[in-house]
Amino acid sequence: MFTNQQINLDTLPSIDDVDFKPISKQYLSIIILNRSLVFTLVIIALFVAKSMVNDVNFRMLFWYVFGAFVLFAILNLVFTILAFKTRKYAIREQDVIYTKGVLVNSIAAVPISRIQHIEISRSWLARKFNLATLNIFTAGEAGIDLSIEGLNYSEAKKINDFLSKKVNGTD
Repeated sequence: MFTNQQINLDTLPSIDDVDFKPISKQYLSIIILNRSLVFTLVIIALFVAKSMVNDVNFRMLFWYVFGAFVLFAILNLVFTILAFKTRKYAIREQDVIYTKGVLVNSIAAVPISRIQHIEISRSWLARKFNLATLNIFTAGEAGIDLSIEGLNYSEAKKINDFLSKKVNGTD
């Protein structure tokens, strides 16, 4: 016989009880290096444009555009640092949880029973900092369902091994 009883929400475990672990602080260095490179390239492009364009209106407007961009870059870096502190993850018996965001906080939970494939990826800069990204793919959808960037490489391998054993039923 089919039943569909309502669940008492007070009996469900609280996400506040989860002990989230922050990602490696070294990953912030990679984020700041990448953004600083982009900002530097834009500033160089602005100065190249200034030297090539002889329009008086553009030359007067240039310093406003430049100032606005520098302000944007500074605010972006401050926001990046604040947002970095919210990047945390937890591995539980039945799922993997990842949380991030300052203005909009998102919490993603992937049940281990839905995991189809796990991979570790590392950019050349991440290898220099001994960091890795753990990508988790689940059944039913194309693409990466959960990506935890900025993990220490040895920690990413431990998590990968643990999840692989759980997924393959060898645990």
